[in-house]
Amino acid sequence: MITVFEVANIRCGGCANTITSSLKEAGFNEVSVDLSCEPRKVTVDILDEAQLAQFKAVLRRLGYPLIGEEEGALDNAALKLKSFVSCAVGKFSTDKESD
Repeated sequence: MITVFEVANIRCGGCANTITSSLKEAGFNEVSVDLSCEPRKVTVDILDEAQLAQFKAVLRRLGYPLIGEEEGALDNAALKLKSFVSCAVGKFSTDKESD
């Protein structure tokens, strides 16, 4: 089922590129990131509860938790730091593809 999630820490196309490529590598289809709204929205095809848990885990590993899933200031700071690294990787991948 196509589902839309509000996701924290997404700032730019680099973030969107990292999220999209990581989710596709994990086997997700129909992945898109909407940068035109705040909070940012990620649309993905989720088949079952196991895939939902995997989706959340991939995003969290990259530093992009679902809105409302941040757990305190320390957790939030750690996730933001991870998202900065993921964003840089996504920007580098986007720049490299355009060469």
